[in-house]
Amino acid sequence: QVQLVESGGGLVQPGGSLRLSCAASVRLFSLYTMGWYRQAPGQQRELVAVLSSGDITDYSDSVKGRFTISRDYAKSTVYLQMNSLKPEDTAVYYCNAYSKLANGNYWGQGTQVTVSS
Repeated sequence: QVQLVESGGGLVQPGGSLRLSCAASVRLFSLYTMGWYRQAPGQQRELVAVLSSGDITDYSDSVKGRFTISRDYAKSTVYLQMNSLKPEDTAVYYCNAYSKLANGNYWGQGTQVTVSS
């Protein structure tokens, strides 16, 4: 049973920081492209950041320079460091693990991030 468990969400003031974590109970973690997505109320889910199995990163334009995705292979965990948070970053953040080679595509349950004064 594959599980992705997110943590680290919460309420933060504009300009503040949060670090999200996603612990993956998946075999061959290194084969997976790990991504963070978010969904705000009434909006579609959108890609925030992705980290390929070859450790190539990509970010949405709205978070470039503020967010950083990374992974710890020993802990099978991916992180999203979010700095200079803005109210428009408010959303439920979801972790995703995808591997065509391992035939897997999994989602976490989501963690709420609220940026408000």
